[in-house]
Amino acid sequence: MEGDSDSQPRDRSPTVKYQSMGRPEAEPDNVQFSDSGRFYISPTRSYIVIFILFLINLLNYMDRFIIAGVLSGIQDYFKISDTSAGLLQTVFICSYMILAPLFGYLGDRCNRKILMSIGIFIWCGVTLAGSFVTQSHFWALVVCRAFVGIGEASYSTIAPTIIADLFVGDKRTFMISIFYIAIPVGSGLGYMLGSGVMKLTGDWHWSMRVTPCMGFVIFLFLVFIVPNPPRGASENHTDSPESRTSWWEDLKYLCTNWSFVLSSLGTTAVTFTTGALGFWAPIFLLRARGINGSLVHTSDSSKDSLIFGAITCVTGIVGIAIGAVISKHLKKKVPQADPLICAVGMLSSSPCLFLAIVLAKHSIALTYFFIFLAEIFLALNWAIVADILLYIIIPTRRSMAEAVQITICHLLGDASSSYIIGRISDAIRMTHPTSSHWKFVSLQYAFLLCPFIAVVGGALFLWTANHLEEDRIKATQKIQDPADIVSFQGS
Repeated sequence: MEGDSDSQPRDRSPTVKYQSMGRPEAEPDNVQFSDSGRFYISPTRSYIVIFILFLINLLNYMDRFIIAGVLSGIQDYFKISDTSAGLLQTVFICSYMILAPLFGYLGDRCNRKILMSIGIFIWCGVTLAGSFVTQSHFWALVVCRAFVGIGEASYSTIAPTIIADLFVGDKRTFMISIFYIAIPVGSGLGYMLGSGVMKLTGDWHWSMRVTPCMGFVIFLFLVFIVPNPPRGASENHTDSPESRTSWWEDLKYLCTNWSFVLSSLGTTAVTFTTGALGFWAPIFLLRARGINGSLVHTSDSSKDSLIFGAITCVTGIVGIAIGAVISKHLKKKVPQADPLICAVGMLSSSPCLFLAIVLAKHSIALTYFFIFLAEIFLALNWAIVADILLYIIIPTRRSMAEAVQITICHLLGDASSSYIIGRISDAIRMTHPTSSHWKFVSLQYAFLLCPFIAVVGGALFLWTANHLEEDRIKATQKIQDPADIVSFQGS
C-alpha cells in the first residue's frame, strides 16, 4: 500500500467505511487508515501539511501575477506592444495546460510527492533565470515563462487530491477553501510585490527574484513534511492495481460526467474573466487616468498595481469565505446549492464589470468600487468548484480530472483571454494609431467582452445544477464498491 515513509502501524478496531458523503462520528476527519490500518497521520501534522500546500499555492500565484504588476516596466524595457505583452501570460498558461494532463495521468499512478517536488524545483529555477534576461532577448523571457508552466502543472493537478485524501466532509470543504484563498491573495500580493520592488529598486528584474528564493525554502518543507497518502484514504477507498484504468478510460469516464463537463466550462468563464481583468486592469486604470485629465507619472503604474493587488487580496478572502459558509449551510437543504451559488456569483459579477469598464473615464474611484464588487462575486466560485470536483469524481481519477479541468479552463480561459484582449485592443487602435485617447478606448472596448463571458458562465453553472445530484450519487456508489470501477472499463 502506497504511503509516506514515516507511516506508523497502529492497533485499531476495523475501519468503518464512510457512508454517502458524510462520515461516522467516531472517525476523526483528519486521521486516515487504509483497510490494513497501516496509514496514519496526526491531526497536527495534517494541518501543517495544509499550511505548506497553501504557501506553495500562494507563491505560484504571486509569481504568475508579478508579471502583471510590472507590465508597464517590461513594455518600456523591451519596447513591446500590447499583443507581445499579452503573449507572456499566454505562453505560460499554454505550457501549463498542455502539461497538466501528463501530470494528471501520472498523479493517479505515481508518487505524488515526488512529482510535485520535481515540478516546483523546475519552477523556481526557470523563474530565477528569467529575472536575468537582458533587453535584446525578449524571447528568452517568453521561453522562461513557458517553462514555469511545468511547475504549476505538477502542483495544481496533484495538491488538491492530497487534501482530499487527508480530510472528508465539511472539514474537507474548509481546507479546500483555505487552499484556494491562495489564488486571490497570491494574485494580489503578486501585483503589490512586483510593483513595490520595482519602485524600490527601479528595475523590474528584481521583482522576479523574490518568489523563487522563497520557493526553494518551502520546497524543503514539502520534501521533509508533506506525506503521500493512499488515494481515497479519507473515504476508505481501496487504491489497488486492479482498479487502475487507462488514460482513454479515464477520459471516457470524465466526458460522461455531465456535472464535471459543465462545471469545468463554467470555471472556464471564471478564468477567462479573472485572467483578463488580472492581467490588463492596472494598465487600463493607468490609461484611464490620462483620459481623466490627470498628469500621469510612472509611479501611477505602481500605485494602480498596489491598489488593485490589495483589492484582489481582500475580495478573494471575503468572496471565498462567503462562498464556503453559504455552501456549508445551504446544501444541507438544497443538494444543488454549490453550482447555484456559482451561477449567482457569475451573473452578479457581469453588471459590476460592465459598470467598472464604462465608468473608468469618468471616475477611477467608481471603477475601483465596481471592480471590488465584481471580484467578490467571482471569488465565490473558486473553492466551491474545487469541492464539486472532489465529490463527483472517484479518488483514483481525481488528478486526471483536475488536469482535464485545468486544460479546458486555460485553453479557453486565461490562456487566450490576455492575448485576445490585447489583440482586440491593438486592432481597434489601428483606426487611430496616433491618438492617446484611442489608446484607452481600444482597451476599454476590448474589455467589454468580459461581462458577456460572465453571463455565459452563469448559465453553465445553472445547467450543472440539473445533473449534480445524479453524478454525486454515482461517484459515492463507486467509492463504496471499487469493483464498479473495474467493470466500467467494459461499459
